[in-house]
Amino acid sequence: MKNQSRKRRAGEAVAWSVAKRLLKSTPVVGTALTVGLAGYDIKRKGLVKGAINVALNATPILGTVKGVVEIFSGDLLPDKEPAVGSRKR
Repeated sequence: MKNQSRKRRAGEAVAWSVAKRLLKSTPVVGTALTVGLAGYDIKRKGLVKGAINVALNATPILGTVKGVVEIFSGDLLPDKEPAVGSRKR
């Protein structure tokens, strides 16, 4: 019985250390993802609005707040209008 308790505690300690490492790397992963998708965002929104959107999203805390606000209110920086005569994909 005592041995099982020690194994459980050791397992919980390992789980907590893994969780802490993942939480520390989250801002870095989010920023890398945002920078990786910057070209798509700039193409969709235009140069100025796209660059502003990428800068806001790449900032760790501000990007999270912006994302949560956009869940409820929609896109803060809307996409550019499609060119006349072009097909929307």
